[in-house]
Amino acid sequence: MSNSRQFKVAVVGATGAVGEVMLSILHERGFPASEVVALASARSAGGKVKFGNHEIVVQDLAEFDPAGIDIALFSAGGSVSKEYAPKFAAAGAVVIDNSSAFRNDDDVPLVVSEVNPEAGRQRPRGIIANPNCSTMQLMVALKPLHDAAKIERINIATYQSVSGTGQKALEELGRQTAGLLAFRDAEPEVYPVQIAFNVIPHGGDFMDNGYTTEEMKLVWETRKILGDDSILVNATVVRVPVFYGHSEAVAIETRDKLTAAHARELLEAAPGIEVVDEPRGGGYPTPVTHASGKDPVYVGRIREDISHPRGLNLWVVADNIRKGAALNAVQIAEWLVADGLPAKAAHG
Repeated sequence: MSNSRQFKVAVVGATGAVGEVMLSILHERGFPASEVVALASARSAGGKVKFGNHEIVVQDLAEFDPAGIDIALFSAGGSVSKEYAPKFAAAGAVVIDNSSAFRNDDDVPLVVSEVNPEAGRQRPRGIIANPNCSTMQLMVALKPLHDAAKIERINIATYQSVSGTGQKALEELGRQTAGLLAFRDAEPEVYPVQIAFNVIPHGGDFMDNGYTTEEMKLVWETRKILGDDSILVNATVVRVPVFYGHSEAVAIETRDKLTAAHARELLEAAPGIEVVDEPRGGGYPTPVTHASGKDPVYVGRIREDISHPRGLNLWVVADNIRKGAALNAVQIAEWLVADGLPAKAAHG
């Protein structure tokens, strides 16, 4: 990227887990920013967040004037996005939103940087949506396979870390684990039942069809991102006692036969993917040994489905906070800049 083109960037929700990683990634990747503004709620205003070797004073979102902001990265929850994203867009910023507020809106593109970045050009409301973190890593892994053989059906079970629920869930897992090891009871507060040493087949709210909202997000968002409403998706979301990193057991059925060897070649050549696929102990990715704190989507356990003539099985792992939220938002911003996002006059 040319250093002559500089952009004023706002990070909304800068004190949250995703916001902090957004700031870190902007600095690590050398995003061409003339200024980075950290915004959060009134209770966080006046505090400081890290940006490289410097600290930025957090400003109150409610009192901030968005005029002059070129790109706004939102990660402060759906209600905040619904209220403030249109205001930033009206002031001329491109909003990249990490909440679920706009994902299903027909006039808001839903973008995964390795899959459909060009969809970000058509943004009539000035807003681009980041998908759910589970959908994000799934799409990175499935796009090259869909292009090659057309996926007709996806069966997926997710194994989602508690960081996807937020800071209080991280604290609950830590507190319950320590308590149980000290022979104390584990009282659930964030989750309906104990999460430590347990798995919970529940994410989001239950719907009339028996699925949860987190499961249906995988259905709706997959079809929108791949641009194919005929793809059948069956999802089960499970919360597991892992701090960072989501894992997914994925079974796909394709129109054309796709061998495991061919799938492996396609995945190894695809952007944003690292294949870890050896038939031995440890020859597969896990959240702790591979994904946590890392950028790629890791794929392993690639094998042909013995129960279906055109079936293929995969194991997909990624850091849900980093790739599943923060990195994709920054990558979209980078793509917009490379695509010729108009640079405004330099801001003081």
